[in-house]
Amino acid sequence: MRVSLIATVKNEAGSLPRLLDSIAMQTRAPDEIVIVDGGSTDRTLDLLREYATRLPLKIISQPGANISQGRNRAIREASGEVICSTDAGVWLEPGWVEELVKPLDDRRPPTNPHDVSSVDVVSGFFVPAPQTVFETALAATTLPALAEIRPAHFLPSSRSIAFRKSAWEKVGGYPEWLDFCEDLIFDFALRDAGVRFAFAPRAVAHWGPRTGLRAFFKQYYQYARGDGKANLWFKRHVIRYATYLVAIPLLGVCLLLGFWIWVVGFLLLGFLGMFFTPYKRLLSMMRKMSFGDKLRAIAWVPIIRITGDVAKMIGYPVGVVWRAKNRKEL
Repeated sequence: MRVSLIATVKNEAGSLPRLLDSIAMQTRAPDEIVIVDGGSTDRTLDLLREYATRLPLKIISQPGANISQGRNRAIREASGEVICSTDAGVWLEPGWVEELVKPLDDRRPPTNPHDVSSVDVVSGFFVPAPQTVFETALAATTLPALAEIRPAHFLPSSRSIAFRKSAWEKVGGYPEWLDFCEDLIFDFALRDAGVRFAFAPRAVAHWGPRTGLRAFFKQYYQYARGDGKANLWFKRHVIRYATYLVAIPLLGVCLLLGFWIWVVGFLLLGFLGMFFTPYKRLLSMMRKMSFGDKLRAIAWVPIIRITGDVAKMIGYPVGVVWRAKNRKEL
Protein backbone atom coordinates (compact mmCIF):
# COMPACT_ATOMS: atom_id res chain seq x y z
CA MET A 1 0.00 0.00 0.00
CA ARG A 2 1.51 3.28 -1.14
CA VAL A 3 1.10 6.19 1.29
CA SER A 4 1.36 9.87 0.39
CA LEU A 5 1.68 12.54 3.09
CA ILE A 6 0.35 15.95 2.07
CA ALA A 7 0.34 19.44 3.57
CA THR A 8 -0.09 23.07 2.56
CA VAL A 9 2.19 25.85 3.72
CA LYS A 10 2.59 29.60 3.51
CA ASN A 11 5.30 31.56 5.30
CA GLU A 12 6.06 28.70 7.69
CA ALA A 13 9.86 28.98 7.79
CA GLY A 14 9.80 29.08 11.59
CA SER A 15 7.79 25.90 12.10
CA LEU A 16 8.60 23.87 8.99
CA PRO A 17 11.90 22.26 10.09
CA ARG A 18 10.27 20.68 13.15
CA LEU A 19 7.47 19.21 11.03
CA LEU A 20 9.82 17.84 8.38
CA ASP A 21 12.23 16.47 10.98
CA SER A 22 9.33 14.64 12.63
CA ILE A 23 8.33 13.18 9.25
CA ALA A 24 11.88 11.96 8.74
CA MET A 25 11.67 10.09 12.08
CA GLN A 26 8.48 8.16 11.28
CA THR A 27 8.53 4.45 12.09
CA ARG A 28 6.53 3.88 8.91
CA ALA A 29 7.90 6.39 6.42
CA PRO A 30 5.51 7.82 3.82
CA ASP A 31 6.36 6.78 0.29
CA GLU A 32 6.17 10.39 -0.79
CA ILE A 33 5.52 13.84 0.67
CA VAL A 34 3.62 16.39 -1.39
CA ILE A 35 3.61 19.98 -0.13
CA VAL A 36 1.83 22.87 -1.81
CA ASP A 37 3.14 26.36 -1.08
CA GLY A 38 0.50 29.07 -1.27
CA GLY A 39 2.89 31.91 -2.11
CA SER A 40 5.44 32.20 0.69
CA THR A 41 7.60 35.31 0.90
CA ASP A 42 9.95 34.02 3.61
CA ARG A 43 12.44 31.11 3.47
CA THR A 44 9.75 28.41 3.27
CA LEU A 45 10.53 27.37 -0.29
CA ASP A 46 14.29 27.39 0.33
CA LEU A 47 13.80 25.11 3.33
CA LEU A 48 11.60 22.75 1.32
CA ARG A 49 14.25 22.49 -1.38
CA GLU A 50 16.90 21.73 1.25
CA TYR A 51 14.81 18.93 2.78
CA ALA A 52 14.00 17.54 -0.68
CA THR A 53 17.62 16.29 -0.83
CA ARG A 54 16.89 13.84 2.04
CA LEU A 55 13.16 13.24 1.91
CA PRO A 56 10.91 11.99 -0.95
CA LEU A 57 9.50 15.49 -1.16
CA LYS A 58 7.56 16.93 -4.06
CA ILE A 59 7.16 20.72 -3.93
CA ILE A 60 4.33 22.50 -5.73
CA SER A 61 4.05 26.28 -5.87
CA GLN A 62 0.53 27.64 -6.21
CA PRO A 63 0.48 31.29 -5.09
CA GLY A 64 -2.90 32.45 -3.82
CA ALA A 65 -4.22 28.96 -3.11
CA ASN A 66 -6.34 28.61 0.01
CA ILE A 67 -6.03 25.52 2.22
CA SER A 68 -8.70 23.55 0.35
CA GLN A 69 -7.22 24.34 -3.04
CA GLY A 70 -3.76 23.44 -1.80
CA ARG A 71 -4.86 20.15 -0.29
CA ASN A 72 -6.81 19.16 -3.41
CA ARG A 73 -3.84 19.99 -5.61
CA ALA A 74 -1.50 17.97 -3.41
CA ILE A 75 -3.85 14.97 -3.42
CA ARG A 76 -4.30 15.11 -7.20
CA GLU A 77 -0.52 15.11 -7.62
CA ALA A 78 -0.04 12.32 -5.05
CA SER A 79 0.54 8.79 -6.31
CA GLY A 80 -0.48 6.99 -3.11
CA GLU A 81 -3.74 5.13 -2.67
CA VAL A 82 -3.77 6.35 0.95
CA ILE A 83 -3.41 10.01 1.88
CA CYS A 84 -2.12 11.21 5.26
CA SER A 85 -2.85 14.90 5.82
CA THR A 86 -1.26 17.29 8.27
CA ASP A 87 -0.53 21.01 8.58
CA ALA A 88 2.42 23.28 9.02
CA GLY A 89 2.80 24.42 12.60
CA VAL A 90 2.64 20.87 14.01
CA TRP A 91 5.12 18.08 14.70
CA LEU A 92 4.27 14.41 14.59
CA GLU A 93 4.86 11.55 16.99
CA PRO A 94 7.21 8.95 15.43
CA GLY A 95 4.38 6.43 15.09
CA TRP A 96 1.89 8.88 13.56
CA VAL A 97 1.88 7.46 10.01
CA GLU A 98 2.08 3.87 11.23
CA GLU A 99 -0.91 4.28 13.58
CA LEU A 100 -2.97 6.13 10.97
CA VAL A 101 -2.55 3.61 8.19
CA LYS A 102 -2.84 0.49 10.35
CA PRO A 103 -6.68 0.28 10.09
CA LEU A 104 -6.41 0.82 6.35
CA ASP A 105 -3.76 -1.89 5.98
CA ASP A 106 -6.14 -4.32 7.64
CA ARG A 107 -8.84 -3.84 5.04
CA ARG A 108 -10.15 -6.95 3.31
CA PRO A 109 -12.07 -6.85 0.03
CA PRO A 110 -15.80 -7.12 0.86
CA THR A 111 -17.53 -10.23 -0.43
CA ASN A 112 -20.78 -8.26 -0.67
CA PRO A 113 -20.75 -5.24 -3.01
CA HIS A 114 -23.08 -3.47 -0.58
CA ASP A 115 -20.79 -4.06 2.39
CA VAL A 116 -19.61 -0.72 3.86
CA SER A 117 -17.85 -2.17 6.87
CA SER A 118 -14.33 -1.56 5.54
CA VAL A 119 -12.45 1.45 6.88
CA ASP A 120 -11.78 4.33 4.50
CA VAL A 121 -11.00 7.19 6.92
CA VAL A 122 -8.85 7.15 10.05
CA SER A 123 -9.07 9.99 12.55
CA GLY A 124 -5.84 10.78 14.30
CA PHE A 125 -5.62 12.96 17.38
CA PHE A 126 -3.83 16.21 18.15
CA VAL A 127 -2.64 17.63 21.44
CA PRO A 128 -1.47 21.11 22.38
CA ALA A 129 2.21 21.88 22.75
CA PRO A 130 2.06 25.13 24.79
CA GLN A 131 5.23 27.05 25.58
CA THR A 132 3.87 29.89 27.74
CA VAL A 133 1.30 30.47 30.48
CA PHE A 134 -1.08 32.06 27.97
CA GLU A 135 -0.76 29.17 25.52
CA THR A 136 -1.41 26.68 28.33
CA ALA A 137 -4.58 28.51 29.37
CA LEU A 138 -5.64 28.77 25.73
CA ALA A 139 -5.16 25.06 25.15
CA ALA A 140 -7.16 24.21 28.28
CA THR A 141 -9.96 26.53 27.21
CA THR A 142 -10.30 25.47 23.59
CA LEU A 143 -8.94 21.95 22.98
CA PRO A 144 -10.57 18.68 24.13
CA ALA A 145 -8.62 16.10 26.08
CA LEU A 146 -8.43 12.54 24.80
CA ALA A 147 -10.72 11.33 27.60
CA GLU A 148 -13.46 13.64 26.28
CA ILE A 149 -13.46 12.15 22.78
CA ARG A 150 -16.32 9.90 21.70
CA PRO A 151 -14.81 8.04 18.73
CA ALA A 152 -18.16 7.34 17.06
CA HIS A 153 -18.89 11.07 16.83
CA PHE A 154 -15.38 12.51 16.52
CA LEU A 155 -14.83 14.69 13.44
CA PRO A 156 -11.12 14.70 12.63
CA SER A 157 -9.05 17.74 11.91
CA SER A 158 -7.12 17.50 8.66
CA ARG A 159 -3.95 18.16 10.61
CA SER A 160 -4.19 14.51 11.69
CA ILE A 161 -6.14 12.26 9.33
CA ALA A 162 -5.68 9.47 6.77
CA PHE A 163 -8.10 8.44 4.06
CA ARG A 164 -8.24 6.51 0.86
CA LYS A 165 -7.83 8.63 -2.23
CA SER A 166 -10.94 6.96 -3.58
CA ALA A 167 -12.95 8.37 -0.64
CA TRP A 168 -11.64 11.87 -1.42
CA GLU A 169 -12.66 11.40 -5.05
CA LYS A 170 -16.08 10.12 -4.02
CA VAL A 171 -16.98 13.38 -2.23
CA GLY A 172 -15.31 15.75 -4.69
CA GLY A 173 -12.43 16.73 -2.43
CA TYR A 174 -12.20 19.64 -0.06
CA PRO A 175 -14.61 22.57 -0.65
CA GLU A 176 -12.48 25.12 -2.48
CA TRP A 177 -15.02 27.93 -1.93
CA LEU A 178 -14.37 27.77 1.82
CA ASP A 179 -11.26 29.22 3.43
CA PHE A 180 -11.84 28.07 7.03
CA CYS A 181 -13.66 25.06 8.56
CA GLU A 182 -13.07 23.28 5.26
CA ASP A 183 -12.06 20.05 6.98
CA LEU A 184 -15.39 19.87 8.83
CA ILE A 185 -17.32 20.12 5.55
CA PHE A 186 -15.03 17.42 4.14
CA ASP A 187 -15.77 15.23 7.20
CA PHE A 188 -19.52 15.75 6.82
CA ALA A 189 -19.33 14.85 3.13
CA LEU A 190 -17.45 11.65 3.95
CA ARG A 191 -20.02 10.66 6.58
CA ASP A 192 -22.88 11.44 4.22
CA ALA A 193 -21.20 9.23 1.61
CA GLY A 194 -21.40 6.33 4.02
CA VAL A 195 -17.70 5.65 4.44
CA ARG A 196 -16.57 4.10 7.72
CA PHE A 197 -14.36 6.02 10.15
CA ALA A 198 -11.86 4.55 12.60
CA PHE A 199 -10.17 6.38 15.48
CA ALA A 200 -6.41 6.09 16.07
CA PRO A 201 -5.74 7.86 19.41
CA ARG A 202 -2.01 7.11 19.27
CA ALA A 203 -1.60 8.90 15.92
CA VAL A 204 -0.75 12.17 17.63
CA ALA A 205 0.14 15.50 16.10
CA HIS A 206 1.44 18.18 18.46
CA TRP A 207 -0.03 21.57 17.71
CA GLY A 208 1.06 24.99 18.92
CA PRO A 209 -1.78 27.24 20.19
CA ARG A 210 -1.86 30.91 19.20
CA THR A 211 0.73 32.94 21.06
CA GLY A 212 -1.37 36.00 21.97
CA LEU A 213 -4.91 37.23 22.48
CA ARG A 214 -4.98 39.21 19.22
CA ALA A 215 -3.97 36.17 17.15
CA PHE A 216 -6.53 34.04 18.99
CA PHE A 217 -9.28 36.60 18.32
CA LYS A 218 -8.43 36.60 14.61
CA GLN A 219 -8.41 32.78 14.52
CA TYR A 220 -11.85 32.45 16.12
CA TYR A 221 -13.26 35.26 14.01
CA GLN A 222 -12.14 33.34 10.92
CA TYR A 223 -13.52 30.06 12.26
CA ALA A 224 -16.91 31.66 12.94
CA ARG A 225 -16.92 33.37 9.55
CA GLY A 226 -16.33 29.92 8.06
CA ASP A 227 -19.26 28.59 10.11
CA GLY A 228 -21.47 31.28 8.62
CA LYS A 229 -20.29 30.58 5.09
CA ALA A 230 -20.86 26.84 5.48
CA ASN A 231 -24.08 27.15 7.54
CA LEU A 232 -22.52 25.26 10.45
CA TRP A 233 -23.56 25.13 14.13
CA PHE A 234 -26.54 27.49 13.82
CA LYS A 235 -28.01 26.48 17.20
CA ARG A 236 -24.70 26.97 18.99
CA HIS A 237 -24.37 30.48 17.64
CA VAL A 238 -27.98 31.33 18.53
CA ILE A 239 -27.37 30.16 22.11
CA ARG A 240 -24.25 32.31 22.31
CA TYR A 241 -26.11 35.43 21.10
CA ALA A 242 -28.97 34.69 23.50
CA THR A 243 -26.55 34.34 26.42
CA TYR A 244 -24.68 37.58 25.88
CA LEU A 245 -27.39 39.77 24.36
CA VAL A 246 -30.45 38.56 26.28
CA ALA A 247 -29.65 36.54 29.40
CA ILE A 248 -26.88 38.76 30.80
CA PRO A 249 -28.84 42.05 30.36
CA LEU A 250 -31.88 40.32 31.89
CA LEU A 251 -29.84 39.35 34.93
CA GLY A 252 -28.82 42.99 35.27
CA VAL A 253 -32.47 44.00 35.34
CA CYS A 254 -33.21 41.32 37.97
CA LEU A 255 -30.33 42.65 40.09
CA LEU A 256 -31.76 46.17 39.92
CA LEU A 257 -35.15 44.81 41.00
CA GLY A 258 -33.60 43.17 44.03
CA PHE A 259 -33.71 39.53 42.92
CA TRP A 260 -30.06 39.10 43.81
CA ILE A 261 -30.41 35.50 45.05
CA TRP A 262 -31.71 34.42 41.63
CA VAL A 263 -28.94 36.39 39.96
CA VAL A 264 -26.24 34.75 42.07
CA GLY A 265 -27.69 31.31 41.36
CA PHE A 266 -27.82 31.83 37.60
CA LEU A 267 -24.32 33.34 37.56
CA LEU A 268 -22.97 30.34 39.45
CA LEU A 269 -24.62 27.92 37.02
CA GLY A 270 -23.35 29.96 34.06
CA PHE A 271 -19.82 30.03 35.46
CA LEU A 272 -19.82 26.26 35.92
CA GLY A 273 -21.21 25.73 32.43
CA MET A 274 -18.59 27.94 30.79
CA PHE A 275 -15.48 27.27 32.86
CA PHE A 276 -15.72 23.92 34.67
CA THR A 277 -14.25 21.90 31.78
CA PRO A 278 -11.43 24.37 30.95
CA TYR A 279 -10.35 24.51 34.60
CA LYS A 280 -10.54 20.74 34.88
CA ARG A 281 -8.15 20.46 31.92
CA LEU A 282 -5.95 23.21 33.30
CA LEU A 283 -5.41 21.44 36.62
CA SER A 284 -3.45 18.66 34.95
CA MET A 285 -1.55 21.05 32.66
CA MET A 286 -0.16 23.47 35.25
CA ARG A 287 1.26 21.07 37.85
CA LYS A 288 4.84 22.11 37.15
CA MET A 289 4.08 25.84 37.07
CA SER A 290 5.11 28.26 39.78
CA PHE A 291 2.37 29.60 42.05
CA GLY A 292 2.37 32.94 40.22
CA ASP A 293 2.07 31.28 36.81
CA LYS A 294 -0.81 29.15 38.07
CA LEU A 295 -2.68 32.29 39.15
CA ARG A 296 -2.03 33.90 35.76
CA ALA A 297 -3.24 30.80 33.91
CA ILE A 298 -6.41 30.70 36.02
CA ALA A 299 -7.04 34.39 35.29
CA TRP A 300 -6.52 33.93 31.55
CA VAL A 301 -9.26 31.30 31.13
CA PRO A 302 -12.34 33.59 31.41
CA ILE A 303 -10.62 36.28 29.33
CA ILE A 304 -9.88 33.77 26.59
CA ARG A 305 -13.38 32.29 26.69
CA ILE A 306 -15.13 35.66 26.45
CA THR A 307 -12.73 36.90 23.76
CA GLY A 308 -13.43 33.80 21.69
CA ASP A 309 -17.19 34.24 22.09
CA VAL A 310 -17.00 37.88 21.01
CA ALA A 311 -14.87 36.94 17.99
CA LYS A 312 -17.43 34.31 17.01
CA MET A 313 -20.37 36.70 17.40
CA ILE A 314 -18.63 39.18 15.08
CA GLY A 315 -17.39 36.64 12.54
CA TYR A 316 -20.51 34.49 12.16
CA PRO A 317 -22.82 37.15 10.62
CA VAL A 318 -20.04 38.13 8.20
CA GLY A 319 -20.05 34.56 6.92
CA VAL A 320 -23.86 34.45 6.79
CA VAL A 321 -23.92 37.61 4.64
CA TRP A 322 -21.28 36.10 2.34
CA ARG A 323 -23.36 32.93 2.00
CA ALA A 324 -26.49 34.94 1.15
CA LYS A 325 -24.61 36.85 -1.56
CA ASN A 326 -23.07 33.69 -3.05
CA ARG A 327 -25.94 31.26 -2.56
CA LYS A 328 -26.35 30.57 -6.30
CA GLU A 329 -22.69 29.59 -6.65
CA LEU A 330 -22.69 27.07 -3.76
